[in-house]
Amino acid sequence: MDKNVMLKSIDEDADRKRSDVAFHTQNAERPRTRRAVLVGKLLLQALLAGAILLAAYQGMQRLIFTKADVPTRQAREVVYTVEMAPVEIRDHAPMLNLYGEIRAARTADLRALVAGEIIRVNPGLEAGATLDAGAELVEIDPFQYRGAVTEARANLTEARAGLVEARGRVATEEGNVERATEQLAFAERDVDRASQLRESGAVTERTLDERSLIVSQRKQAVDQRRNALAVEQARVEQQQAAIERLEWRLAQAEKNLSDTVLKAPFDAVVREENAAVGRLVNVNDVIAVLYDRNALEVRLTLSDNQYGRILADEGKVIGRPVEVLWYIGGEPVRYAGEIVRVGADVALARGGIDAFARVRVAEGQPALRPGAFVEVRVADRTYEDTARIPEAALYGTDHVYVVEDGRTVRRDVRPLAFDGTDLIVEGDLASGDTLIVTRLDEAGEGVRVTEPKQGMPAASTPGETTPAAAGGASEGTR
Repeated sequence: MDKNVMLKSIDEDADRKRSDVAFHTQNAERPRTRRAVLVGKLLLQALLAGAILLAAYQGMQRLIFTKADVPTRQAREVVYTVEMAPVEIRDHAPMLNLYGEIRAARTADLRALVAGEIIRVNPGLEAGATLDAGAELVEIDPFQYRGAVTEARANLTEARAGLVEARGRVATEEGNVERATEQLAFAERDVDRASQLRESGAVTERTLDERSLIVSQRKQAVDQRRNALAVEQARVEQQQAAIERLEWRLAQAEKNLSDTVLKAPFDAVVREENAAVGRLVNVNDVIAVLYDRNALEVRLTLSDNQYGRILADEGKVIGRPVEVLWYIGGEPVRYAGEIVRVGADVALARGGIDAFARVRVAEGQPALRPGAFVEVRVADRTYEDTARIPEAALYGTDHVYVVEDGRTVRRDVRPLAFDGTDLIVEGDLASGDTLIVTRLDEAGEGVRVTEPKQGMPAASTPGETTPAAAGGASEGTR
């Protein structure tokens, strides 16, 4: 019994072991089967995709080979409508655009020249008013100054009368000297006769001595008369000096009288005024401040380079014409002028050299006012045998295009200076050349161009097409 039971258990153990081995063997073979199935699917999909692509390629090739022929259009050349301008070779000077300030070249502080009470004031003596040269501004009470003139004139008349009297005494003394001289001559001849008679014994020694005494007295009389004449002549000179002094006093009194009326020294504009009827003024009190309305100037600053170029051009800056633009309400008023002087020092704060230009205001133009900010245009250095072209006409930095037989031709140039939106150049241009001034994106040698029709603007886009006759290379993509 036990033996059979033992054998049965042994058999059951053997069966369990076999079943475990079979289970593990089945689990090991399942992943390999799945990988094989996956690889097979991928190969099938790849073959299917390749077949589709091959079929599409063959279909495309068939369509290409069986495509009907499409008629081709004949190539046509693009013609550009452009603006053209003639070239003129001559001397050109670019304009410098500067800025400056209007100043009064001549200003006067009118002061009272005499003291007194103001009795009259010109109604036009107001700040901002204009006055003509010689206009009477104020009058100071002239009463005491008229009295001074009267007194000086009377003193002068009295002195002149004294001069006449002194000259009369001089004439009298001159006659006295002449008579005394004649008497002395008579006495001397009488002494000579007495000497001759004394030798013959006809005249005594005493008589000769008496006659010699008379000669001595006559000489003394002549000397006295001459001294008296010299005194009278000195009195005449003194009187003449007194007359000159009195004439100066009369002139001074007359000047003081005329200075009671203060007049405008030039055509002026009143900047300030301080006068009223009844005001007492002293000498040197300021009555009004005026500036000459015909002597206005503009101060502008030239950089070192600009000053050097202008100086090298003509050897001087003074006398160079300028144009002054004063913008009023957005519109410029143009004034002519010229540089009259150059600043004494370099204007370090403004970075250059100050120049002063006198401005001329023509009849009918608005009057300039000191302090106005203006634009100033002055000619720069002159470039000889050059051309002025629009900036848009320059391609790159060294060439332009001209028109010959309806096609563009390149010409090499060298820019020298800018002048606003224009350039001053020198190079292969000649007077009479037709320059293209419209900017072309596809500019190049041989491009066909034409001028715009009447009333049609120029443009850089194709305007019309013509059959291609001669292809020209361009600087862009054709």
